[in-house]
Amino acid sequence: MRVPFLVLVSFLSVSFLQAGIDAPRGAIAGYPVSITVSGIDEGLTAVTLDGIVLEPVQTREGVATFSLENLDSGRHVLTAGMEEASILVMPSWFAILPPLLAIILALVFKEVLIALTLGVFSGALLLVGFNPFSAAAMMADRYIRGGLAEPDHAAIVIFSMMLGGMVGIISRSGGSAGIVAFLLRYARGRRSAQVVTWLMGFFIFFDDYANTLIVGHTMRPLTDRLKVSREKLAYIVDSTAAPVASLAVISTWIGYEVSLIADGFTASGIDQNAYLFFIESIPYRFYPLLALLMGILVAASGRDFGPMLKAERRAEEEGLVLRPGAEPLSDLETEEENPAHWLLAVIPILVVILFTFGGLYANGLKHLAPGDSTSLRSVIMAADSFQVLLYASLLGLITAFLLSVSTKRLTVVKTVQATMEGFKAMLLAMVVLVLAWGINAVCQDLHTAEVIVGFTRNFLLPSLVPTVIFLSASAISFATGTSWGTMAILMPIAIPLSNASGSNALLLAGVGSVLAGSIFGDHCSPISDTTIMSSMASGSDHVDHVRTQLPYALAAGFVGILTGTLPVGLGMPVGFSLLLGTGAMVAIVFLAGKRVVRS
Repeated sequence: MRVPFLVLVSFLSVSFLQAGIDAPRGAIAGYPVSITVSGIDEGLTAVTLDGIVLEPVQTREGVATFSLENLDSGRHVLTAGMEEASILVMPSWFAILPPLLAIILALVFKEVLIALTLGVFSGALLLVGFNPFSAAAMMADRYIRGGLAEPDHAAIVIFSMMLGGMVGIISRSGGSAGIVAFLLRYARGRRSAQVVTWLMGFFIFFDDYANTLIVGHTMRPLTDRLKVSREKLAYIVDSTAAPVASLAVISTWIGYEVSLIADGFTASGIDQNAYLFFIESIPYRFYPLLALLMGILVAASGRDFGPMLKAERRAEEEGLVLRPGAEPLSDLETEEENPAHWLLAVIPILVVILFTFGGLYANGLKHLAPGDSTSLRSVIMAADSFQVLLYASLLGLITAFLLSVSTKRLTVVKTVQATMEGFKAMLLAMVVLVLAWGINAVCQDLHTAEVIVGFTRNFLLPSLVPTVIFLSASAISFATGTSWGTMAILMPIAIPLSNASGSNALLLAGVGSVLAGSIFGDHCSPISDTTIMSSMASGSDHVDHVRTQLPYALAAGFVGILTGTLPVGLGMPVGFSLLLGTGAMVAIVFLAGKRVVRS
């Protein structure tokens, strides 16, 4: 058994090449490769590549560094004294294979974890010269452990977990129910009930899952009594949950989104503050903004169209909130929770928001050099946003914990349990996030961004980039049912594509299109977790929910393209695009929509 064991150990070795030579086994043609050779002081007088003597760019303490430029495809032999190694140089299009493989696998298997894992593994396989054992070791060590070891990445994980713990306490203590109870005072009729439902979804912005479950379960008895169809309730719940969580400056989404943007900036050499860029990109996320607008318009106007109009008329005229023969995902009567005061939810959230903005300013001032501008933008750009978010979430969690215990809503033990439930709710998201960091690092090592920009420069007009990105994100998200996974797959590609134009507006539009398209496809997808949860929490037949919501989502999506991504790509100011989009949505609702009660 000794020989096989030794062979296995040699395969699993993380060292890329023989002793004395440190270089990748795989490289991409046309891009520089850095190697180091040790032992120069011990008689290694010449280092050659395919028999040609190389000149070091730096020699220090017996270690020489070489930069190999413009290597052609094929296997190249590197020698240093008695040592010899080979580097397999692959055609430039190989650099696109890992993210492309992730996209294809996500579309085929509809499982983002498998897609991202194999995307990272395939990249490692290229970089180690197609040795699967070394690729597995490299994936675990460089891309998984290395991603978590990055200080900013660790801060995002801790921030997200603590914010999840805060949400768990707020939900368990009844603070979220307190917000709902406050808003319920204003629900008197069909339209006011729908408006209040939308407002609940808007104000419970800190987490899309909490939003869906709280609003759906809470409003169902009231909307049933006021003859609002279950399909309409599910639509309002679904159309506010992810859009508002993705747009909010503080939510369980923000750490994930900012992290993807920051990694994309690093890979593309963009020197911008990711958090500030995230905020500036909000106006460019046309679909979630228009979806929220569509929701309040149909709720307040009492107008509907398509299958939703038929469902609403059935509920109003026949008193049937469910279609005859419908099979709701859940129709259990929920036990009404004794709501706590709404301040139990609002105070921790305000603490996080206020500390974040105050902390960004204070931290930014600390990092400014003498003579730098002290404008608000300059100060915030200089701030360490990851550190500030970390401290803000910790303070929010402590505040929620103390409020829950001091008001005797929960015991210390139950508050700890609620915190742990919040942590568990974030676990899957953190796994996706780590894999997202991995595929970002793979793309950086393979020069994927530069290769894509080079390929597309001659045939993809910069003005079309935001629209192409939006449509790509929509297709992947629809097929996989996950907006987060779609963001992880596309962001490493979208940022360099958008940045190639040299326009900051197009970069904002490109990033905004990834985030917006991911939500659009997710809303249209019958396998989306939030779509399923909306049906479940609202007690709606799932197929009926998807069928009635689809025309509204498509309307907002097409308006977002026609008045948003296309004109912004052509240079139209984003403010004017938002005005056009708002006008178009109002026209659709009032021209295509009809009142539920026949006149």
